[in-house]
Amino acid sequence: MISRTNLAIARLQEITNRASELATQALAMLGINYRYGGNSPDTGLDCSGLVRYVFKEAWGTDLPRTSLEISRVGEKVGSDNLQPGDLVFYNTLRRGFSHVGIYLGDGKFIHSPSTGGQVRIESMDESYWKKRFNGARRIIAGDDEQK
Repeated sequence: MISRTNLAIARLQEITNRASELATQALAMLGINYRYGGNSPDTGLDCSGLVRYVFKEAWGTDLPRTSLEISRVGEKVGSDNLQPGDLVFYNTLRRGFSHVGIYLGDGKFIHSPSTGGQVRIESMDESYWKKRFNGARRIIAGDDEQK
């Protein structure tokens, strides 16, 4: 008989493994040039293109094209409950959900910033990001509602 503790440990290990897959794929994109509308590391990635590419490569999960559309997928997560692999959203263009990145843990996220920039890691505690934070979502691998 499997105990609840063993089930909880197995679930935690599964979450850790899935987050590791996402983080590994995302970190491989460091230094890729930003390109508006970009969805390939070969030609450049915008913020949502980075997120879509990483989730597709790591989990085979198809996400919508824009940050606004992606913000409607998965489960809402409080900023005090973030886990690596969660999506973090920002209001950078005076409209909600205009920017998205992938949470890596320890208050850091990876994203493709803007024209002239490259995929990089930043702290959510930096004042620019802190005042523009607009929520987070958790995507569950294999959830058919996300396609």
